[in-house]
Amino acid sequence: MSYVMVVIANFTGTNAREVTLKVRRRAVTMIVDVAEITRRRFMKELDVGRITIGTKEILQEEGGSRNVLTSEITLGRG
Repeated sequence: MSYVMVVIANFTGTNAREVTLKVRRRAVTMIVDVAEITRRRFMKELDVGRITIGTKEILQEEGGSRNVLTSEITLGRG
Protein backbone atom coordinates (compact mmCIF):
# COMPACT_ATOMS: atom_id res chain seq x y z
CA MET A 1 0.00 0.00 0.00
CA SER A 2 2.90 2.37 0.53
CA TYR A 3 3.68 2.24 -3.22
CA VAL A 4 0.03 2.95 -4.02
CA MET A 5 0.19 6.04 -1.80
CA VAL A 6 3.35 7.21 -3.58
CA VAL A 7 1.60 6.93 -6.95
CA ILE A 8 -1.43 8.86 -5.66
CA ALA A 9 0.84 11.53 -4.15
CA ASN A 10 2.65 11.93 -7.48
CA PHE A 11 -0.61 12.50 -9.30
CA THR A 12 -2.23 14.80 -6.76
CA GLY A 13 0.79 16.67 -5.40
CA THR A 14 2.35 17.59 -8.71
CA ASN A 15 -0.70 17.50 -11.01
CA ALA A 16 1.19 15.01 -13.19
CA ARG A 17 -0.56 13.74 -16.31
CA GLU A 18 1.21 10.37 -16.11
CA VAL A 19 3.31 8.28 -13.74
CA THR A 20 5.59 5.41 -14.78
CA LEU A 21 6.17 2.47 -12.45
CA LYS A 22 9.50 0.69 -13.05
CA VAL A 23 10.90 -2.51 -11.58
CA ARG A 24 13.63 -5.03 -12.14
CA ARG A 25 13.84 -8.71 -11.40
CA ARG A 26 10.98 -10.47 -9.62
CA ALA A 27 8.88 -7.43 -8.65
CA VAL A 28 6.79 -7.56 -11.84
CA THR A 29 3.70 -8.81 -10.04
CA MET A 30 4.08 -6.04 -7.47
CA ILE A 31 3.81 -3.20 -10.00
CA VAL A 32 0.81 -4.85 -11.60
CA ASP A 33 -0.84 -4.96 -8.16
CA VAL A 34 0.10 -1.34 -7.44
CA ALA A 35 -1.25 -0.16 -10.79
CA GLU A 36 -4.52 -2.07 -10.45
CA ILE A 37 -5.17 -1.13 -6.81
CA THR A 38 -4.50 2.52 -7.62
CA ARG A 39 -6.81 2.44 -10.65
CA ARG A 40 -9.66 0.39 -9.24
CA ARG A 41 -9.88 1.64 -5.65
CA PHE A 42 -8.53 5.18 -5.54
CA MET A 43 -8.22 6.88 -8.94
CA LYS A 44 -10.80 5.36 -11.26
CA GLU A 45 -10.06 7.95 -13.96
CA LEU A 46 -6.59 6.52 -14.62
CA ASP A 47 -5.85 4.51 -17.74
CA VAL A 48 -2.98 2.14 -18.45
CA GLY A 49 -0.84 3.81 -21.10
CA ARG A 50 2.19 1.70 -21.93
CA ILE A 51 3.41 -1.63 -20.67
CA THR A 52 7.03 -2.42 -21.47
CA ILE A 53 8.89 -5.63 -20.72
CA GLY A 54 12.57 -6.15 -21.47
CA THR A 55 15.96 -7.18 -20.16
CA LYS A 56 18.94 -5.21 -18.92
CA GLU A 57 22.50 -6.42 -18.66
CA ILE A 58 23.86 -6.02 -15.12
CA LEU A 59 27.57 -6.29 -14.25
CA GLN A 60 28.30 -8.62 -11.34
CA GLU A 61 30.83 -7.95 -8.59
CA GLU A 62 32.44 -11.35 -9.23
CA GLY A 63 32.97 -10.42 -12.85
CA GLY A 64 30.89 -11.05 -15.89
CA SER A 65 27.31 -9.98 -16.38
CA ARG A 66 23.79 -11.34 -16.36
CA ASN A 67 20.46 -10.34 -17.84
CA VAL A 68 17.73 -9.06 -15.53
CA LEU A 69 14.03 -8.69 -16.34
CA THR A 70 12.77 -5.10 -16.45
CA SER A 71 9.17 -3.94 -16.58
CA GLU A 72 7.38 -0.58 -16.80
CA ILE A 73 3.72 0.39 -16.53
CA THR A 74 2.63 3.94 -17.32
CA LEU A 75 -0.58 5.23 -15.78
CA GLY A 76 -2.18 8.37 -17.17
CA ARG A 77 -5.18 10.59 -16.66
CA GLY A 78 -7.70 10.07 -19.44
